[in-house]
Amino acid sequence: MKYADHLPLHRQEAIFERSGVRIARSTLADWVGTCGAQLQPLVDALRQEVLSHSVLHADETPITYMHHKKGKTQRGYFWVYAPGAYEQMKAVIYDFKPGRSGAHAREFLGDWRGSLMCDDYAGYKALFADEQVIEGGCWAHARRKFHDIYQANGSSVAEQALQQIQRLYHYEAEARNLSPPERLAHRQRHMEPALKQLERWLRSQFELVPPNSAIAKAIRYSLNNWLALTRLLEDAQLPMDNNA
Repeated sequence: MKYADHLPLHRQEAIFERSGVRIARSTLADWVGTCGAQLQPLVDALRQEVLSHSVLHADETPITYMHHKKGKTQRGYFWVYAPGAYEQMKAVIYDFKPGRSGAHAREFLGDWRGSLMCDDYAGYKALFADEQVIEGGCWAHARRKFHDIYQANGSSVAEQALQQIQRLYHYEAEARNLSPPERLAHRQRHMEPALKQLERWLRSQFELVPPNSAIAKAIRYSLNNWLALTRLLEDAQLPMDNNA
């Protein structure tokens, strides 16, 4: 009830009491704590398994929780990690933290080395400073910025950007079930020319649109993250986006 239905222990205490079963909230809390302690080895093993992969997805999702000392709710985060979409193992591990500082990601990953698929959130940037962790850019985030503009005002520039990004996803769909060497060769043969064309087009359009406009910001996002967005041309195991 606590985890599946987000039902606090004080409400469960009242529900049980209405049924004639008196279980003190402190007892319920002890049970929760005991379960956490018993499950910790499983969590540690899962973390070790996830970190054994060279490509990971990462994201952070806000959640409201009750701070036990302040006696009021505040925002925390589930930091979520999973092996890359092309890895054999399918798993997700959640790391709850009271904030969104990038230090939480560095603490979880420790001395892990590999390619991390994430969005452009600044909290991850310190991981990439020494190039021990390689940043994989998310095309879904780049696409979303153009999609929102097109939905809002039917921008022809946004529409053309969406069409070109759709081509990239089409090529990736063709290569999805290929072996890693075949997938990489397919990307380099088909996607690389399309990416070069898209980059040239983005740079030319950036010179034509108002510098502070929404479309300029969307173009700037893609160009600023271009190195990360094109790393899939070097690593067959790196997916196109963080959707997984």
